[in-house]
Amino acid sequence: VRHERAVALGGGHGLAVSLAALKHITDTITAVVTVADDGGSSGRLREEFHVLPPGDLRMAISALCEDSDWGHQWRDVLQHRFGGEGPLAGHALGNLLIVALWDLLDGTVSGLDLVGRLLNARGKVMPMAGEPLEIVADILGHDPHYPDVLTTVRGQHAVAISPGRVSAVRLLPPDPAPCPEALAAVADADWVFIGPGSWFTSVLPHLLVPPLRQALNDTPARKVLNLNLDVGADETQGFRAADLLRTLATYAPELRLEAVVADPSVVESLRELDEAAEAFGAELVVQQVAAPRTVGQHDSLRLAAVYRDLMARRA
Repeated sequence: VRHERAVALGGGHGLAVSLAALKHITDTITAVVTVADDGGSSGRLREEFHVLPPGDLRMAISALCEDSDWGHQWRDVLQHRFGGEGPLAGHALGNLLIVALWDLLDGTVSGLDLVGRLLNARGKVMPMAGEPLEIVADILGHDPHYPDVLTTVRGQHAVAISPGRVSAVRLLPPDPAPCPEALAAVADADWVFIGPGSWFTSVLPHLLVPPLRQALNDTPARKVLNLNLDVGADETQGFRAADLLRTLATYAPELRLEAVVADPSVVESLRELDEAAEAFGAELVVQQVAAPRTVGQHDSLRLAAVYRDLMARRA
């Protein structure tokens, strides 16, 4: 196991698989998690208790669980979702536990640390901002009957399920309170891994928090961007891999990257993608990182091999 300080940015399943990969390589991991979710259990708890949405934070802690019977058992407890039709239906137990600890303890990160101790988590989890955020997007063709009309859509869930093409995205509030621990982790990191994940609702939002964007620009850490496998689907309908990088450049023009990791399946034009990566000063790394039997999902072991190779070559 290496000892580089690694920070992973994102949310949901994409961040979880990146964290699972990092567990194979280093014992110093920090997850910085998006806090704009407003759907499902997270959305209900956010609205009722005026707290950060806990779902993506819970998934990150679960991904960092110790690889032992104890760690896996507590991971499954955290991920357990209640069925039925009563008031608990749809809630994940981990979401309720996190909100309970926030109620009892002083400090968001200290509550997450305590949950991590239950799982003997191999790292720390913290939010990208100190307050819940709302995603607002301008979407072309949000109403399929008017494909050429630009509509302003509010809320992470509404943006994620829109059938249109996102042309711009922003946060409310536009200058949110940062999470000091997250800024410190980025400043102290040796490596920062951005993505994979829902592009406009999990990956780009980190660059829309001004102090976090500045910390990413200023850190001496080497930064790696993971491109999604489902380019052109869902939030990024009509996009190609190079378009994702161009979009990133509009929101973070000063960002420099060490590498851009892409599965061969998303490379339509190697030259175009290479040029888009070069605009960030990045090496384009085209490697098999997709799970062999699960469409649209990264394989944590393949991703770990790419991460390890990058770290070893830059050591």
